[in-house]
Amino acid sequence: MIRPVGDCALLVELGNEIDPVINQRVHALSALIESAGMNGVIETVPAYATLLIHYDPLILTYDSARVFVNEKIAQMGENANRKPRQIEIPVRYGGVSGMDLEAVASFRGISSADVIRIHSQTEYIVYMMGFTPGFPYMGKLDERLIMPRLETPRTLVKAGTVAIAGEQTGIYPLDSPGGWHCIGMTDLKLFDPASDNPFLFAPGDRVRFVPVDDCLQKE
Repeated sequence: MIRPVGDCALLVELGNEIDPVINQRVHALSALIESAGMNGVIETVPAYATLLIHYDPLILTYDSARVFVNEKIAQMGENANRKPRQIEIPVRYGGVSGMDLEAVASFRGISSADVIRIHSQTEYIVYMMGFTPGFPYMGKLDERLIMPRLETPRTLVKAGTVAIAGEQTGIYPLDSPGGWHCIGMTDLKLFDPASDNPFLFAPGDRVRFVPVDDCLQKE
């Protein structure tokens, strides 16, 4: 389904759930549109199951933009836009930077060691990027770790903090406010504006978290 969003964007809906096949199609379509270099298309913004396309209304009408997008959908087939990378993230679980680890364990009725084991044994897909530069939304969490967001977000979560909320896990790339449950910390830098490739992650990447050692982080 394609529908207008204001007078300078349209939204393509390819599904209504978090699903790796749907998300793969979102990014394949985004890549096709970007590579076409269509005059008037400004930017594509992929999400879990939708693609937002910004265009210049002085160059394209909604109808002409919709025709172009439909052509790209027809070309898309089942091909992914690129081969996914496999990325391992070393994590120190618990301690000051993972201050919610024990609370998560208590809420779910399991041990802290179980939280670490379950979180680190799952392979995650980077579905989309936001809400700060380089923040990867990854899923799906094992159902044993699904948590509601914090009722009151923290005013400061340190860069590198590994966190969970709902069916998702992510890593804060910058010091920022946050309402997710903090369970660990990585020393990897997720966002470097001075680099030719400023972001560690890209949508479609496959990610595993690797505990630094067998003990909870002590700080």
